[in-house]
Amino acid sequence: MMSVVFISLFNVPVFAATGETATTQQQQKIVNVAHRGASGHAPENTMAAFEKAFQMKSDYIEIDVQMTRDGEVVAIHDTTVDRTTNGTGFVGDFTLEEIQQLDAGSWFDEEFAGEKIPTFEEIVDAFRGKIGILIELKSPELYPGIEEKVANILMERNMHLPNNNKVIIQSFNHESVQRSKELLPNIPHGVLAGMSWADVTDEQLLEFATYADYFNPNRNMVDEELVDRVHRSGMEVYAYTVRAQEHADQLFEAGVDGIITDFPEYVYDFSGLNE
Repeated sequence: MMSVVFISLFNVPVFAATGETATTQQQQKIVNVAHRGASGHAPENTMAAFEKAFQMKSDYIEIDVQMTRDGEVVAIHDTTVDRTTNGTGFVGDFTLEEIQQLDAGSWFDEEFAGEKIPTFEEIVDAFRGKIGILIELKSPELYPGIEEKVANILMERNMHLPNNNKVIIQSFNHESVQRSKELLPNIPHGVLAGMSWADVTDEQLLEFATYADYFNPNRNMVDEELVDRVHRSGMEVYAYTVRAQEHADQLFEAGVDGIITDFPEYVYDFSGLNE
């Protein structure tokens, strides 16, 4: 599936009879990543959000994984459950049974009352082969061994094999990315970069490229020069997090390879339009 940023949901370009323009060819290469699922439309990191992203024809769902007290890998962004559930406390202090008793949907809208915090295995089993999965190891320093847990779940399902091109693993913890890459050498990995990396050097990018396939920066860092430098280092750029159409348009102009967004409609799918 190939995706394209566009100005308006109703402003669909008409292709020339002589063929696609270079601009259109560039647009069609942009990968549409649904941030925590289609989290602008459903509660983040829930099956409802992931299913919505699939329905909206995203290329990937992005999920955050952490670990419960009894060693189960679950999808949740914050290190506490306070913001996105009706509970309080740290994720790592709950057993799986306890954390799945929480309501992870009502905070977003009563329509989603009763949504649960899903396990990584549930997500993989429901969506592998249907949509790509971008896995963020969230605060892995809090969860020793989470890289191995994730690797084992993927390997049990043969998702680590070279012909599987729909899984990516990333983290802000670059040591964790290195550990994961050693365990899963055939799976592409990415380093996430916040604003502290705004002045990243070419030498640092080349170092990242020894174990990472993606340099995924905060959108506020991104300009055409950064994208060009990342590309010269041999990596691709998936920028985060888009919550407005104008920001998607700016990233398109900068030449990014993918856009991570709460609203998949801001990165529109034109696959099949010219068939």
